[in-house]
Amino acid sequence: MMIELNNVTKVYGSRKAVDNISFSVDKGEILGFLGPNGAGKSTTMKMITGYMPPTSGSIKIAGYDIFEQALEAKKHLGYLPEVPPLYTDMTVDSYLYFVCELKGVPVNQRKDKIQEVVEEIGLTEVRKRLIRNLSKGYKQRVGLAQAIIGDPDVLVLDEPTVGLDPKQIKEIRDIIKKLGKRHTIILSTHILPEVSMVCDRVVIINKGKIVAIDKTENLSNALQNSRRYFAQIAGPYNKVTEIIKGLYGVKNVQGEEDKENGTVQLEIETSVERDIRKEMFFSLAKAGYPIMELRSLGYSLEEVFLQLTTEEEKDNESMGNIQTRA
Repeated sequence: MMIELNNVTKVYGSRKAVDNISFSVDKGEILGFLGPNGAGKSTTMKMITGYMPPTSGSIKIAGYDIFEQALEAKKHLGYLPEVPPLYTDMTVDSYLYFVCELKGVPVNQRKDKIQEVVEEIGLTEVRKRLIRNLSKGYKQRVGLAQAIIGDPDVLVLDEPTVGLDPKQIKEIRDIIKKLGKRHTIILSTHILPEVSMVCDRVVIINKGKIVAIDKTENLSNALQNSRRYFAQIAGPYNKVTEIIKGLYGVKNVQGEEDKENGTVQLEIETSVERDIRKEMFFSLAKAGYPIMELRSLGYSLEEVFLQLTTEEEKDNESMGNIQTRA
């Protein structure tokens, strides 16, 4: 394991910001770290990077305790905070040379290392410019460049695309996916589609506790207390919906009729233990209403996130279906 948190708790006065959390990240994995404001996400990121100690529990980076073996652990760690730690009066090249010095890159390797990083992150065109004169997108790239200098095994990226325009966001995402081939990455973000597109697994934290750890598709399946289907059926709306509502296990049917094509498009919700597809096929075929399309509908990551982090009673009941595991 490249990142290991074991029973980590952080207490501020009488408030537990992080409450006995444990998870791990495998080598070569990109893990999304999600949570609403005040959930303990930023505090956890700060503890992982050694910025602040936990009240109890342990954190290891590449097998080294981040506090008891800080120097060894941090040799394996690259960090991009939400606001990149840049010296804006320096050029990109001079800043990266400075970072090489801080990270102990041998003098005879610095030129080649900077050339490699600049090409990988896409900074060739601006390497001689003052950082203060760069766009926000390029400043984020410089922040990424400083994080990967020294070839750390682990990258911790905190909101790397916040404030960027759509083109810049796509470019940074592509860079992160490319970096994931050589580094273990933990990615903190509020942009849920970003997690789906970039990450292998996701951790969702709420009120200081982990409420889910899994692949997004597995979370979607575990969360569902019902099955959902989309169906397009050739036939009149009233007749078709009457047949489907009469099937055992159907909770709800809603949709619309396309009179021009003579079809209806429906979203069908059933109890989770019932698979109505076979029975629905025969019932509709007997009535002469062919099924033109039928597919399962899963929950989006946004729906999963909202259900796991809202305070409503129905959402807490849904959380009982989630089996968290590191």
